Amino acid sequence: MNPHAKLITSLSLFLGTTITISSNHWIMAWTGLEINTLAIIPLISKSHHPRAVEAAIKYFLVQAAASAMVLFSSMTNAWQTGQWDITQLSHPTSCLLLTTAIAMKLGLVPFHFWFPEVLQGSSLLTSLLLSTLMKFPPITILYLTSHSLNPHLLTLMAILSAALGGWMGLNQTQTRKILAFSSISHLGWMTIIILYNPQLTLLTFYVYSITTTAIFLALNTTKTLNLSTLMISWTKTPTLNATLMLTLLSLAGLPPLTGFMPKWFIIQELTKQEMTSAALTMALLSLLGLFFYLRLAYYSTITLPPNPANHMKQWSTNNPTNPTIATLISLSTLLLPLSPMILALV
Repeated sequence: MNPHAKLITSLSLFLGTTITISSNHWIMAWTGLEINTLAIIPLISKSHHPRAVEAAIKYFLVQAAASAMVLFSSMTNAWQTGQWDITQLSHPTSCLLLTTAIAMKLGLVPFHFWFPEVLQGSSLLTSLLLSTLMKFPPITILYLTSHSLNPHLLTLMAILSAALGGWMGLNQTQTRKILAFSSISHLGWMTIIILYNPQLTLLTFYVYSITTTAIFLALNTTKTLNLSTLMISWTKTPTLNATLMLTLLSLAGLPPLTGFMPKWFIIQELTKQEMTSAALTMALLSLLGLFFYLRLAYYSTITLPPNPANHMKQWSTNNPTNPTIATLISLSTLLLPLSPMILALV
């Protein structure tokens, strides 16, 4: 991609995200979402491969429909109540439309079909942006309007997302699709708690973003796109692969790693809200995701593929580990002892 075009798209992504998360007016929030959508499309289709172009078109159509629903929801609410403030959403039809629109933008079940396909057609770094940065503005809108939304609908969508994210990830061999279904599953955890403790939603998103960023950057370093490539990547970066296993287990939510912290707090809060059945269901559904995270960890570190002697471990690695990846992996594995302080800060 042309350096000037890359600079413009990067600045537009930053600008669109900043406008949406800092605005209190529906039109400004919608404008930020549109800037984000238009900025990410060139990054998705930059390889000009037919699959990349197809992914960009799918992303554009879904996001355009969702943005239209956000605008229609805000206009309906303004027509009925005279309020353009995001936090003053009160009309039932507007609340339902907004829930649908945000679910489409995030990729929540049953509006999840586009997300794995778009990630599969994008590069690893673009997939990273789609999985983390592009989720932040819709989650911010969900955070600001959570008190007005239907709790039963959100709980149902959250449980279905956790179930389908874990279930569909079981038979995948492409790392981008596995991480796409992982994202859908984590969105279920964020959505189920947003009505009762919105700060926990933000905490879950921050931990998920740090861990997912570490995994995507590690996979990009080894150029790993599928499980068969993951099996032999240890010959180039054995240390990175060993720490990648810990990061994957952290994303699965295993103690004593950082990823256990948000799930622990969410189950605790759901139990306090007398939603024990929902907490038990989410905990059991996380076992589905644990299986494919363990499979990734098994392929990356524990399995020894049948290679001839000249393909065994290299005597020296070509590149040292990126300090950014090292820092992110440390954060995604070692923060659990600091969980009381982190919860107080959030």
